[in-house]
Amino acid sequence: MTTPYQLYYWDGLQGRGEFVRLALEEAGVPYVDVARGKGGMAALKASLDGGKVDHPSFAPPVLRAGELLIGQTANILQFLGARHGLAPRSQEGRLWTNQLQLTIADMVAEAHDTHHPISTNAYYEDQKKEAKARSKDFRAQRIPKFLDYFEGIMERNPGRGGYAVGSRLSYVDLSLFQLLDGLMYAFPKTMAKLAPSYPRLHALHAKVAQRPNIAAYLNSTRRIANNETDIFRHYPELE
Repeated sequence: MTTPYQLYYWDGLQGRGEFVRLALEEAGVPYVDVARGKGGMAALKASLDGGKVDHPSFAPPVLRAGELLIGQTANILQFLGARHGLAPRSQEGRLWTNQLQLTIADMVAEAHDTHHPISTNAYYEDQKKEAKARSKDFRAQRIPKFLDYFEGIMERNPGRGGYAVGSRLSYVDLSLFQLLDGLMYAFPKTMAKLAPSYPRLHALHAKVAQRPNIAAYLNSTRRIANNETDIFRHYPELE
């Protein structure tokens, strides 16, 4: 890379862009969080404009790498993983890593829908009754179902340094960190109650947080704070 990566994602949100930020930070490569700079929102919208780019994305995140314009979180991470040593070298390993990332994306979408179960175009306040019912099911059924799966993945990879894939850190480990971090923010009581059932996942969360590049990022102004306009939101009435 002769120029920094350009990451296009909404200003003020961790969102799906945070999974990409974590990979870039861990890799220690320069990047520009475009929307946080002057004229950034116009540049972000241009990356989605089919009249201006040959391969427009439906929505952020979008990553520019030289002449490449790459959309979709899992697609971006697959690219970065291969380029920066955050994915296995074999095709089988890379497909497996991508499969896990897509499953994480499924859970992220369900977490979002706890506060917007009817429509993303309506305010949370207009669907609070439905959100309460959706969150109850998500906490009781869906969180354990997903975490059981990911804990099982960790268990099937024994003696490998406590990672999800192979014997070294991959972008899936970074994404599992972000997933748990978001769930602990949105549903702290539920996650505290469930914590003893998922020792491997929580050990991974702690391990990722202590990695030098990630620790520096988490303590910097580059890390956007959790908030109630994001994917993971903490509404006490939903717990």
